[in-house]
Amino acid sequence: MSSILHDTVMPLIREHGVIAIGGITMIEAMGIPAPGESAVIAAALYAATTHEFGIVPLVASAAAGAIMGDNIGYLIGRSFGFALLHRYGGKVGLTPKRIKLGRYLFQRYGSRVVFLGRFVAVLRTFTALLAGAIRMDWKQFLLANSLGGVFWAALYGFGAYALGHEMHALEGPMAITFGTAAVCIIGSAILLLHRHEARLQLEAERAIPD
Repeated sequence: MSSILHDTVMPLIREHGVIAIGGITMIEAMGIPAPGESAVIAAALYAATTHEFGIVPLVASAAAGAIMGDNIGYLIGRSFGFALLHRYGGKVGLTPKRIKLGRYLFQRYGSRVVFLGRFVAVLRTFTALLAGAIRMDWKQFLLANSLGGVFWAALYGFGAYALGHEMHALEGPMAITFGTAAVCIIGSAILLLHRHEARLQLEAERAIPD
């Protein structure tokens, strides 16, 4: 992921600014694996240190891209359903286990999955496709999706921007210590999410046996 950010994402951000962020988050939300969350964080840190563009346009672009991409993904899922997802989903990382996990979560939590799924990497890419495939009411989907997109973009965008400002203001050992602590916190959160995903997949297997 770091090589993709360095070799592809950062050059796009430097050349196209906030438009690139909107495009990346839209592609990810459509169901195509892309580093949307990492791109938002990297762009916010870049904006905090270079001031080449503002954080508000960045957050707005990320949210708009996420919402538009999710609606395209919803339409794809609604048009082609689970049969196509089972047949071709593996090509974009939507494995049968993840399809089953998505069905289980929708059965258990309903539209809350659309909102909360925006904050979980494994769900963020596929929630819209699955919502369309189960023919979730579009108005409910649009409301939960829009709220999730705005909150997600604001949390990561403004949070990373503030972090970038603090690190830029600090010098020497203090900056290293602050940055190391931030990395540890983020890493711990990712580890917890992976463990939570594994537990949910076991629950899905029991609830929806083959």
